[in-house]
Amino acid sequence: MIADQPRLSIGLPVYNGEEFLREALDSILTQTFEDFELIISDNCSTDATEEICREYQAKDKRIYYYRNQDNLGAAPNYNRTVELARGEYFKWAADDDVCAPSFLARCLEVLDNDPTVILSYPRTIFTKPDGQKWWEAKSVGNLDSEKPHERFQAAISDFWCLEVFGLIRTDALRKTSLISSYYGSDRLLLTQLSLIGPLKEIPEPLFFRRCHSDQSSRLSAQEREVWIDTKASMGPKFLRPRNSIEFFRAVFQAPLNWQERIRCLGVLGNYVFSAQTWKKFFHQKAPSKV
Repeated sequence: MIADQPRLSIGLPVYNGEEFLREALDSILTQTFEDFELIISDNCSTDATEEICREYQAKDKRIYYYRNQDNLGAAPNYNRTVELARGEYFKWAADDDVCAPSFLARCLEVLDNDPTVILSYPRTIFTKPDGQKWWEAKSVGNLDSEKPHERFQAAISDFWCLEVFGLIRTDALRKTSLISSYYGSDRLLLTQLSLIGPLKEIPEPLFFRRCHSDQSSRLSAQEREVWIDTKASMGPKFLRPRNSIEFFRAVFQAPLNWQERIRCLGVLGNYVFSAQTWKKFFHQKAPSKV
């Protein structure tokens, strides 16, 4: 029996996700842990997304379907699911990814057993469009370190930021800026979380991230600006937040003692002035979905 106030909330922001949406929904609704709410925020889809969501909603009372009047962009849509969440724990889900049946149960076990951990996540397998296994992502070391500056260094260097699709303590998540209105801001979110507490990996591949031609990473830089936030894309670019400035702000806003704050600033200085950082900035496309 599902409680009136669910133990955890799953937020699924979607826009024109009809191709893989049913598989994503099925993987969520067949979780071995069942005490959750599924919040679907539809960014005014023009395909069969609404029809699919309402079909599933009619069959499962855990589903809450909301449809935006306009396409707000990915960032506001992701953040809306957090605003609507009622659970102690929160997880973002994508309309094209798949979770193993034990995903929620295993992540929840970690958080319940260690109150210092603020995010738990499993290993990730990248798949082809048809769901066939492609390759397994490498683990990111030190995200579970007891030392904030070591976690911060691990998070700021994390290229994929897959951990944001893990299970997060809702109160900790709401202390962050969530998904900011620029492409690649999931790394900022990850660093903010790392400054609050440890992130713990489950050494088992339970998350399957689908790679396909319609992903946001395939968009041009200008198209990404509109995709991430339709309203922000119309404003002056120099007024939009960017990682380096926001990283500094995160360090000063985090609940750190002065020794750890100085160590984190040292980590950030090395990151900002690293030749590798600038090479990535100018030559690589961020692979994140958010």
